[in-house]
Amino acid sequence: MSSRNAKILVVDDALFMRTILKDILSSNGFTNITEAGDGAAAIDSYKKNKPDLVTMDINMPGTDGIQALKSIMAHDPTAKVIMVTSVEQKQIVQDAIKMGAKDYVVKPFDRAMVAAVLGKVMRGR
Repeated sequence: MSSRNAKILVVDDALFMRTILKDILSSNGFTNITEAGDGAAAIDSYKKNKPDLVTMDINMPGTDGIQALKSIMAHDPTAKVIMVTSVEQKQIVQDAIKMGAKDYVVKPFDRAMVAAVLGKVMRGR
């Protein structure tokens, strides 16, 4: 699948973080990008839009990224979810990967690292 056609869901409670991730995605050829500001909206959006890839912030008010990941994986065990985290959340990231997340990226974002992780997950490696 070419990245131009891939549907991406960017989930973060911080608008500026969604904006940065969307900018990185679009500069890497992704154009079909939707957003959610919390885990509950992410779950709804996933079920409606069936995106090819999700970037999921871990720390969000209400339904957090781990709860949303569990719901999405229960709904679709083949979901490709990349967790978005701060460096000090290693244990949570390891738990998320055991639950089915494909990889993770760390804030503040390294554009090249985010692009590499996106490419790797989209290719299914």
